[in-house]
Amino acid sequence: MGRKPQKNDSLPGSLDMLILGTLSRRDLHGYGIVQFIEQSSDSELLIEEGSLYPALQRLELNCWIKGDWGVTANNRRARIYKITAAGRKQLAIETRQYAKLTLAIARVMEAN
Repeated sequence: MGRKPQKNDSLPGSLDMLILGTLSRRDLHGYGIVQFIEQSSDSELLIEEGSLYPALQRLELNCWIKGDWGVTANNRRARIYKITAAGRKQLAIETRQYAKLTLAIARVMEAN
């Protein structure tokens, strides 16, 4: 029996970082971003459209990504997103912050 995917409540603080990290590998449309994150995390991280598209808009408003209309591999029209230089800088900042946070959590958990 397979595990039923559940919504991951820990994503809101790290969703921007996950999207930027995904786009640092290759340009993708929204559904491609969701698929990459889900597959890369062995279905531990599930992103719903209600979270993804506001995040993409926020990242675009901050000039961390740029979206242009294009055609997917399935010959469908979609916005294809790419990370900008400012987005790469932001990804580095968020990656450092994430590493510090996970280290701090690990220290607390090992303090017993």
